[in-house]
Amino acid sequence: MGRTFFVGGNWKCNGTREEVKKIVSTLNAGEVPSQDVVEVVVSPPYVFLSLVKGLLRPEFHIAAQNCWVKKGGAFTGEVSAEMLVNLGIPWVILGHSERRLILNESNDACICPLIPYIFSFQFVGDKVVYALSQGLKVIACVGETLEQRESGSTMEVVAAQTKAIAERVSNWANVVLAYEPVWAIGTGKVATPAQAQEPNTERDCKEGIFVDLVEINYIEGQVACYVTQPIEKLGTLGSVQVYLDIGLSHLSLEKGGDMPSHVVHFELRKWLQANTSPEVAATTRIIYGGSVSGANCKELAAQPDVDGFLVGGASLKPEFIDIIKSAEVKKST
Repeated sequence: MGRTFFVGGNWKCNGTREEVKKIVSTLNAGEVPSQDVVEVVVSPPYVFLSLVKGLLRPEFHIAAQNCWVKKGGAFTGEVSAEMLVNLGIPWVILGHSERRLILNESNDACICPLIPYIFSFQFVGDKVVYALSQGLKVIACVGETLEQRESGSTMEVVAAQTKAIAERVSNWANVVLAYEPVWAIGTGKVATPAQAQEPNTERDCKEGIFVDLVEINYIEGQVACYVTQPIEKLGTLGSVQVYLDIGLSHLSLEKGGDMPSHVVHFELRKWLQANTSPEVAATTRIIYGGSVSGANCKELAAQPDVDGFLVGGASLKPEFIDIIKSAEVKKST
């Protein structure tokens, strides 16, 4: 059985009561694929959870944007997992980069200011485990900052964040893993998908197909002809290092350090296989979040290891329906 495409809409701290009703009305009127093709979850602010729950079409589900790390009590401003379950809210987003960075939720402990980075992400891992124990389903977010990306530490960071979850979770059936590169969130930048899965490397490079920030071709654990500018400006094929190692323990991308999203998805699934089980790796949905739009969703959805999206700003707009429809791409691949 394949992995059902997943589209989450994170409304963040947006909306009035009237605006929320309008968004829900648009969602209810949209023509989207059936539930066996795509699972849709929207995440309004806490104050609108009950309102949206009462108005939203039944095949769409609702997520909270966060919950407390343990049972409720004297924790002013927090919302417990038990409260969400009592409200009938089935999903929660945990570990979102805005909470990790702005609210310092990850308790990151940088042992060394230089690479390799060594982090502790126990707080988010504990939140995931507790939410699951109370019956919630979890969208667990991981992702690197621009500084970490440029240093070539993408997979070190993402693997460390995932490890904090994996070492505490035994049943992954109710976990969706969301890779959201922090540098891409809300910026309009998005890691460009590969032009093809199995390219003719020399031909493609000579034809100048790689003309964006991080366009690559992926071949069995290696990056083929990685470039950061149009190939015409680099000269002949011989002026580019054609194969670059992107192993989990060390990244050696000599022309910058960027790693496209679908490569991270591939490596993340490989990490799950090595550190959890082949079954978890094969069945866990790994979705992408980072300036996903109606314009780029189909190309991203076509990547084998991209199982859906966590959408921010675009989830407040009618184009969210188009993003949901991109699940149809998976049916034809």
